[in-house]
Amino acid sequence: MIIKAANYLISSPGYDKCPVPDKPDFAFIGRSNVGKSSLINMLCNYAGLAKTSSSPGKTQMINHFDIIAQEDPDKSGQKKEQKWYFVDLPGYGFAKVSQSSRRRWEQMIENYLRKRENLSMVFVLIDSRHSPQKIDLAFLEQLKKWQVPLALIFTKSDKENQRTVSKNIKDFLEAMRKTWQFLPQHFVTSAIKKTGRDAILSYIAECDTDEP
Repeated sequence: MIIKAANYLISSPGYDKCPVPDKPDFAFIGRSNVGKSSLINMLCNYAGLAKTSSSPGKTQMINHFDIIAQEDPDKSGQKKEQKWYFVDLPGYGFAKVSQSSRRRWEQMIENYLRKRENLSMVFVLIDSRHSPQKIDLAFLEQLKKWQVPLALIFTKSDKENQRTVSKNIKDFLEAMRKTWQFLPQHFVTSAIKKTGRDAILSYIAECDTDEP
């Protein structure tokens, strides 16, 4: 699977202002500064696509990117083209914003996740450098309650030694098993080394991508 084209489309203040739902949304969300923009750029092989920042909370709206992908050729030599939206959602957690802004973000995110009719998958990003965080586990429980389809992406695996990364991921999944009967698919990534890129793109391609 390769990305043929990736372009920024629009930033929306609410789900009802998002683009026409004429192709699947694949959304990315996580704690502030978990590496959402870097991950999107890595998946698209386009360094400047999503704006990155060292300051948490920079993403304040629902950002849509137009994606055209192409599968590897089948036995007949044909290459199937797929069209998606990648969606960069505001982070949750430690952004230094006012309570009113935080509440507005939370409502905007909830409305998008529960009402966006073409939402195919939400990728929840978890920082693999850290032990399980209550805020991440609580957010996943909320998604489960809302019956939102999701997968996990453990980011920044190159920023810590592999023993620590493996332990943190194992501990996180064990924490989930306390309340989850079946664990979601998970991926381990590095935006620098492009670890996990092919696996995530293949997974997206295999998801239900029929037009709504």
